[in-house]
Amino acid sequence: MTVLDQRRGLLLRILPPGLYAGRASKLVERSMLAYSRMWLVFVSGVLEPLFYLLAFQVGFGKLVGEVAGPDGRPMSYVAFVAPALLASSAMNGAIFDSTFNVFFKFRYARTYDAMLATPIGPLDIAIGEIGWAVLRGGLYAVAFFGVMLAMGLVTSPWAVLLIPVAVLVAFAFAAIGMACVTFLRSPSQFDLINLALMPLFLFSTTFYPLTVYPEALRIVVQVFPLYHGIELMRQLSVGALSWGMLGHLAYLVVLAAVGVWGAARRISHLLLR
Repeated sequence: MTVLDQRRGLLLRILPPGLYAGRASKLVERSMLAYSRMWLVFVSGVLEPLFYLLAFQVGFGKLVGEVAGPDGRPMSYVAFVAPALLASSAMNGAIFDSTFNVFFKFRYARTYDAMLATPIGPLDIAIGEIGWAVLRGGLYAVAFFGVMLAMGLVTSPWAVLLIPVAVLVAFAFAAIGMACVTFLRSPSQFDLINLALMPLFLFSTTFYPLTVYPEALRIVVQVFPLYHGIELMRQLSVGALSWGMLGHLAYLVVLAAVGVWGAARRISHLLLR
């Protein structure tokens, strides 16, 4: 018996009957089959942040020059922005699948109603859908990291950890996104999600350091989940390690756990009443 089998068996004994059946991988497999003929969707997700990076390389990078990095040493503006765009890419890739696709399956296709008629439980659905969203966000992260390597923007051996951190960022946003989308009742309400994502992308120190904000606004920015992912990646990209990175890491882990719990609870409440 493998370690994975032992952990699955432990969950089956701990969780309430019907909540988890150890079949979350079946949902990931289903999504892989559904997207097997839609590879252009993945290409578009990779190209968007790539265009941003190229724009900074040939445009803004020429105007701004060097900026102070996480360790205080000067670095090119493109190298400063690249880890932030990587985190944003992981966020966007995960959010799309955990919100738009989940909403359609939940409200219109009634896919989850059919699944719950089988041994699959609400936690299986939450973990399976979030797992697929994380896989998609991870693929975007790997492609983007390859572009960073090709452009010479990776200067520290610690930068290899950018991919696991990107996966964690995708996990956290996918989990929270899925939990939140269960509260939406019509497609028009997706404007609320876009309204939340745009400030996260623009103001989470993506394009400039936290020090440019007034003291009161710094506290607000530090609450943003993307801020913690960006700061963690930015420090790893130059090898500027600090104990504060554990705080960023803990924030994302807790956010992911709360999201999984919330998504499973909402599905159970709405479909098993």
